[in-house]
Amino acid sequence: MPLAIVQSRALTGVHAAAVAVECDLGPGLPTFAVVGLAETAVKESRDRVRSAIQNSGFEFPARRMVVNLAPADLPKDGGRFDLPIAIGILAASGQIPLKALENLEMIGELALDGSLRPVTGALSSSLAAGQAGHALLLPEGNAVEAALARTAPVLACRNLAEAVAHLRGTQPLPETVPHDEIGINAIPYPDLRDVRGQETVKRALIIAAVGGHHILLSGPPGTGKSMLAARLPGLLPPLRRSEALEVAAIHSLQSGGFDVQRWGQRPFRSPHHSASSAALVGGGSRPRPGEISLAHHGVLFLDEMPEFSRSVLEVLREPLESGEIHISRAARQSTFPARFQLIAAMNPCPCGNLGNPHQACVCTPTQISQYRGRLSGPLLDRMDIQIEVPSLPVELLQKAPEGESSAYWRERISAAINRQWQRQSCRNAQLQGEALDQHCALQPEGARLLTRAADTLHLSARGYHRILRLARSIADLEESTTISLQHLSEAIQYRRLAQSFTL
Repeated sequence: MPLAIVQSRALTGVHAAAVAVECDLGPGLPTFAVVGLAETAVKESRDRVRSAIQNSGFEFPARRMVVNLAPADLPKDGGRFDLPIAIGILAASGQIPLKALENLEMIGELALDGSLRPVTGALSSSLAAGQAGHALLLPEGNAVEAALARTAPVLACRNLAEAVAHLRGTQPLPETVPHDEIGINAIPYPDLRDVRGQETVKRALIIAAVGGHHILLSGPPGTGKSMLAARLPGLLPPLRRSEALEVAAIHSLQSGGFDVQRWGQRPFRSPHHSASSAALVGGGSRPRPGEISLAHHGVLFLDEMPEFSRSVLEVLREPLESGEIHISRAARQSTFPARFQLIAAMNPCPCGNLGNPHQACVCTPTQISQYRGRLSGPLLDRMDIQIEVPSLPVELLQKAPEGESSAYWRERISAAINRQWQRQSCRNAQLQGEALDQHCALQPEGARLLTRAADTLHLSARGYHRILRLARSIADLEESTTISLQHLSEAIQYRRLAQSFTL
């Protein structure tokens, strides 16, 4: 009998590596072996494939069968190889023409009755198949997600019988038509207009959205910190297509897959303060993305930030700078993108009433110091904007005028972001080296002001450069080509909160 080779894909981080499913039927007692660094779920496919083939009305060959998943040193997991193994066996036994397997890849988990269940990472597999110039055959439940890639013909089937009929040419499967606009703005974000008062904080939030800056909100309970944070994604423009594909590929690795109704929208992740380091950065024996990767090109909100374990918070320091996270295991290493915008909220003290004119604080100086000490200096130094959210009287909130909507600010912010991409090919928060010196150049009086501020506020070199980037964002919002003293002074004001943490 000939050797049948079916092309498939294994997940390695957010990428899909090529796997050749080699099926060989030889003489000897009937056996069925799966080799090639297959984990338990893959080895269990032997029973699923046997039942699926028989229950679909095809012949399961009573021969010595060996299925090799090549390359042998690449770990394989999950049920995604069920369909290619079943097709390989049918092709090797002459029930499917070998020529039909050319320029075709397939993934899918088989049920015992031959029906196909969706698998994770369908979008990554579709992107990789398109780069290889192959079509992709997969379960119907993955079709819409996989078609978003627009790089490979996507053929969706409901069961093994439909896949075989397509390969035999008796009933070809139609290509899934990609719906590129599906989901855009389908799930509305909360509107900034709902927030009354707190004009200074709203201004800081808008500036953070312009440049992609990290922001820390500090204030008593009930002042609107969480409410403001939830409105940051609505101020940001929809994702560009390349960014939307990256976000969808990461979310497709989750057990529930990617929600196509959120195509083009910025993710907003808000983990509970009891989350572990692995939940935040990702991990596991099969590395999966954590909250910071699921917030890629979106917003990560840490409410009650000091309540998080300090060891958990410290893992944020590297991805805040590099925009990616590396997970190393004995068997494999995975890299996940993590270019997120961090917004954190905290109370000024354990009871939350420090500085509240309406309620007295009952915390001792030692308790306040210990509470604030849960946030390390290096982590605070990475927060571009650090601002207080004061408690406002009810009378003032009732009389506060209704502000502009998120849609109004999103249009202005989008224009400012477009100017950044045209000028420097990145957001202001990502400016580095010569680009930082070129696009954040100061006039002599501005340079003197920033030097004095650095001495007074004891700024690190990182803090100095973050003020420059922040001033550039303020100038972009005001449609100014240069950074003025007013822009620089406002940027310096947003770094003053950190001084209270050292008292």
